Amino acid sequence: MSNFTRRKFLKVTGVAAAASSALAFSSFAIGGAKKKVVIVGGGIGGATAAKYLRMMDNSIEVTLIEANKDYYTCFMSNEVLGGDRSIDTIRFGYTGLSGHGVKVVHDWVSGIDAGKRVVTTKGGKSFPYDRCIVSPGVDFKWDTIEGYDAEVAKKIPHAWKAGSQTATLRKQLEAMRDGGTVLIAPPPNPFRCPPGPYELASQIAHYLKNNKPKSKIIILDPKDKFSKFGLFMDGWKRHYGYGTDNSMITWVSGADGGALESVDAKNMTVQAAVEEFKADVINIIPAQKAGKIAFDAGLTNDKGWCPVDGKTFESTVHKNIHVIGDSAIASPLPKSGYAANSEAKVCAAAIVALLSGGKAPQPSYVNTCYSIIAPGDGISVAMVYAYKDGKIIKVKGSGGLTPSEFDPEMRAREVQYAHSWFKNITADVFG
Repeated sequence: MSNFTRRKFLKVTGVAAAASSALAFSSFAIGGAKKKVVIVGGGIGGATAAKYLRMMDNSIEVTLIEANKDYYTCFMSNEVLGGDRSIDTIRFGYTGLSGHGVKVVHDWVSGIDAGKRVVTTKGGKSFPYDRCIVSPGVDFKWDTIEGYDAEVAKKIPHAWKAGSQTATLRKQLEAMRDGGTVLIAPPPNPFRCPPGPYELASQIAHYLKNNKPKSKIIILDPKDKFSKFGLFMDGWKRHYGYGTDNSMITWVSGADGGALESVDAKNMTVQAAVEEFKADVINIIPAQKAGKIAFDAGLTNDKGWCPVDGKTFESTVHKNIHVIGDSAIASPLPKSGYAANSEAKVCAAAIVALLSGGKAPQPSYVNTCYSIIAPGDGISVAMVYAYKDGKIIKVKGSGGLTPSEFDPEMRAREVQYAHSWFKNITADVFG
């Protein structure tokens, strides 16, 4: 068992779960009256659910409503900022889902009537459903930072919804003078992709080191610690001189006054708790909440997130509506793309069973999160989850974190694993 690594464990766990699920799903793929599932949101969660519902039971009529014709993955978007990936490599369309028999509708959802079980769109269409899946991603709390709103974000990008915002930030980095300052302001917890802001800082540092080595990065953080904290700090020391007089990166914690209070977009300055900073490029990632349609449909609680039953992801507020992905309260599962993919499969299996008069199967979930600090230096955290006593729990001994001791061969493999995972999950979702 000494050679039975956590990656092998995750692979075996995933294969076993898929095999057992396939056996269970086959008993549900029966004929009869058309069962209708409408999915709101075509991100990782929504697209995965759409595909897997059709794969599990092709008698279900699945309609996916998504405003955009292309989806840009947030994962690997930081490599676009680092200059090692083009933005086209993170862009995906919905032709693959159509090939599985999913009816893809490009429109904005204007409302969900939980009582009548109907989804309406701005285009004037109505879609009745037996079950509805809402996967709205995240929205921003624009009122938490004085001077920062959706309009200002066109100049000072958040880049936390990949696509045009990613391209804007990349262009700003390219246009910046050598010797300039990049200021990054991560959000408070909880938010999408906990290690994301620190990989973003790493990738920007990688670009600057090779192209504008006199430049600096300041991270103003409301938190005193973050995901993979020790691994990032160690990587910043190794690649970007962190902790020395020549450090490219300065991280200011919440305890040291890192919480952002206001922004002056005209003068490109920000006011933190104890000091004002001026920068050439500013990246502000605001505090987050569930996507807008979740609020409009009355699916959120007083904290701005959607309470669900972790076994089926059915809303605890409205029957027959399921919420998956970043908007759902599914702790200890993180708000990540891989978690959304896993939640979507659990949700799809539950819906197939429930629509056929059965009981939702016992679920399991998985998440792995990769971060690339520099070319050839990747890190990851992984975990398998189970459902027990009405809660999602971590399976003891199932996960793991990249060892803190630097091993160049292992770290290079982590980068390879990250890129391989990206290819596999995007094929799984959109293929």
